[in-house]
Amino acid sequence: MANLLDAGLQADRARLEEIIKRLHELTIRIGHDEMATTVSDLRNRIFEPFMFVIVGEVKAGKSSFVNALLATGEEIAKAAPQPMTDTIQQIIYGEERREVTVNPYLKKIFLPVDILREIAIVDTPGTNTIVEHHQEITEQFIPASDLIVFVFEAKNPYRQSAWDFFKYIHGDWRKKTIFVLQQRDLATERELEVNLAGVAEKARAEGIEQPRVFAVSAKLEQEGGEGSGFAPLRQYITDNITGGQAPRLKLNNSIVTAQTINARIADGLLLRRSQFEADTHFRTDIQQTLDEQVAQSNKQVDLMVENLLLTYDGITRSKLAELRDGLSMFGLVKRSLASTFGSTPGAKTWLENLARDLETELNDKLRARLNDNVVDLAESIQQMVKTIDLKIRGSQTILSNDHEIFSSIAERRENVLRDLQDQFNRFVSKTESFTDESLFADRENLAPNLAAGGGMAALGVILMALSSLPVVDVTGGVLTTVGIIFAGFSTRGKRRRIVESFEQEIAGGRSRLAGELEEKLKAYITTLRRRIEANFARFDEMLDREQKNLQILEGTHREVDEELAVLEREL
Repeated sequence: MANLLDAGLQADRARLEEIIKRLHELTIRIGHDEMATTVSDLRNRIFEPFMFVIVGEVKAGKSSFVNALLATGEEIAKAAPQPMTDTIQQIIYGEERREVTVNPYLKKIFLPVDILREIAIVDTPGTNTIVEHHQEITEQFIPASDLIVFVFEAKNPYRQSAWDFFKYIHGDWRKKTIFVLQQRDLATERELEVNLAGVAEKARAEGIEQPRVFAVSAKLEQEGGEGSGFAPLRQYITDNITGGQAPRLKLNNSIVTAQTINARIADGLLLRRSQFEADTHFRTDIQQTLDEQVAQSNKQVDLMVENLLLTYDGITRSKLAELRDGLSMFGLVKRSLASTFGSTPGAKTWLENLARDLETELNDKLRARLNDNVVDLAESIQQMVKTIDLKIRGSQTILSNDHEIFSSIAERRENVLRDLQDQFNRFVSKTESFTDESLFADRENLAPNLAAGGGMAALGVILMALSSLPVVDVTGGVLTTVGIIFAGFSTRGKRRRIVESFEQEIAGGRSRLAGELEEKLKAYITTLRRRIEANFARFDEMLDREQKNLQILEGTHREVDEELAVLEREL
C-alpha cells in the first residue's frame, strides 16, 4: 500500500513539476528575472522535504529556538547575545554531519536527525538586520517555504518591522504561519497572557482566522527544565505535519505557491491588456479623427470650388451677353458705321478688348475669391493637426513603469509614446511637412514665399500660392482659344460659330477649373494625412507586437491555471 502511495505521490510531483516548468517558461517570456528565479527555486524544491522557515527580528532568539527544536544537545545554529546569523542556514537530513557553503549568503547543514527526514529547517537573518542583502535573500526563500515560524521576543512582540514582514509573507504569498513567543522565561505570566492574546489579535486583523501562537523558552528546553512550552509546539507538528503527512502537504503548498505566482501574472496581464486596449482605442480614435477632419477639409474644398464657379459663371455670363449683343445685326452695323467715322473701335478691336477684359476680370476676381476661401481651408487643416497633437498628449497610461512584473514593458511603451510626441512636434514645426511639389509642378517661379512663417504657420502661405496656378491655367486656355476665334472674325456667317465656340470654351474652362482645384487640394489633404499617419509607425509596430505577445502570455497563463486547478482538485 505504501508503495502505491509513493508511486502516486511521485506521479503527482512529476505532473506538478511539468506545470511549474511551463510557469517558469512563462516568467522567462515575460522577462522578469526575479520571478523566474523564484519559480525555478520552487520547481527545484518540489522533491525536497517539507520546509520550515524561521523568521523574526534580530535578537528574537531564532537560532536558540532552532537548536532547542532539533534537540541534538549541540549548537546547530549559532546563538549569541549579539547578532550572529549572517547567512541563511538550511538544515536538512544527512547520514553524517557536514556543512556546504552554497554562496556567501546560503549554507546547507546536513544532520543525522530523524525529524529532518520529513522536514527541513531554514534559519534566516533578522528581518531588521543591517547586513546587506539578507532581507532580500530571506524574501527569496519565502515562496518555496511550507510553514513560516514567526519568532518574536516574548516581552515585546509588537515591533513594526516584524509585522511589516509578516504582511509580505501572508499578504503576498498566502503562506501558512505559526507564531512563537521565544524567551518566555524572561517574561512574567501576566506579560505572556497579554502578549499571546495581542499577537493572536494582530494576526486575526491581518486575515488569519485561527492563529496558532506558542510561548516557548529555548533556554529551559535545553536545560531540561519544566515549563519550556515546547511540548504543545511539538504536538502541533506531529498532528499537522509529520507522520507521513508532510510530502502531500508540501505538494499542496507548492500548488498554492504556483497559483499565487500565476495569479500575480494574471493581475499584471489584466493591466497590460487594459493598456493595450486603451492604446488600441487611442489609435482608433486618431484614425476616426483623421477621417472626420479630412472629410471636413474636403468639404471646405467643395465649398471653395462652388464659390469659385459662382464667380466664374457670373463673369462669363456677363461677357457672353456682351458678345451676343455686340455680334447682333444691329450691333455690327452700328459698330461698322461708328468705326468709319472713328468714334468707336471696329469689331475686331472690340473683340480683342473683350478678350482682355475677360482675362483681367477672371484672374482678379477668381484670385480674390480663392484667397478668401483658402483661409478657411488652412484653418480646417490646422485644426486637424492640432487635434491629433492634443490626443497624443492626452493618451492614457494604465500600466506604470514601477509595476511589479511589467515595469520594463511599461517603460518601453512610455519611451515609444515619448518618441511619438517628440516626432510629431518636429513634424508640426517643419515647413516641409506641409509643402507638396505636385501643387507647383513645373512652376518653380510660383513656389510660395515661406519667409512669413515656418511649420504649420506656413500652411496659409502655401495654399495662397495656389491662387496663381489653376486660375491662370484655365483662363489662359479659354482666352487662347477665344483669341484665335475672334482673330478669324471677318464675315457675318461666322457670328454664330464664334458665340457657340465661346460657350464651349467657357464651359470647358469651368470644368477644368473645378477639376484641377478639387484634384490638387484633395490630393494635398490626402498626402498630409498620410504624412501624419507616418508618425505612428513605431507606435503601430508596438501595438502589433503587444497583441501577439499578449495572446501567447494569456494563453499560457490560462493553461497553467487550469492544470493547477485540476491537480489541486485531484489531490
